[in-house]
Amino acid sequence: MNFRGGKKQDFEIFSNSFSDIMFFLMLFFLIVSTMITPGAIKLALPQADKSPAIDKQPEKIAISITKDLKYYINDKEVQFSQIEPELTKLKKGSKESFAIVRCDHTIAVQSMVDVLQLGNKAGVKMVLATSKKDGNK
Repeated sequence: MNFRGGKKQDFEIFSNSFSDIMFFLMLFFLIVSTMITPGAIKLALPQADKSPAIDKQPEKIAISITKDLKYYINDKEVQFSQIEPELTKLKKGSKESFAIVRCDHTIAVQSMVDVLQLGNKAGVKMVLATSKKDGNK
């Protein structure tokens, strides 16, 4: 007596659709990760009631000033004396350049004004970044 059946069942896992799904997920996360551009330098921005929005920036230059007066241009630390030459070098490629100045709210206003003047000398339009003011205060 042969109790075993004559047919053997072979099980297969089809992974073709799985690889397609993984490919599309990878593309999705790559595209989304390029859209997110958080500031790498953590600052507590000054507050304002309204802040105007800039539509399209031809050349975006980010200037950051920390509370211990360290200066960064596009996440690269520079000395105060090197800000104007660096801005001039970055502006050469485009006619209209904008610099977004992000500074800690505890620094002296004169330090911020000095950086704004250097940008104006270099011919770069300067914009001060602020955070939205809470209505409870």
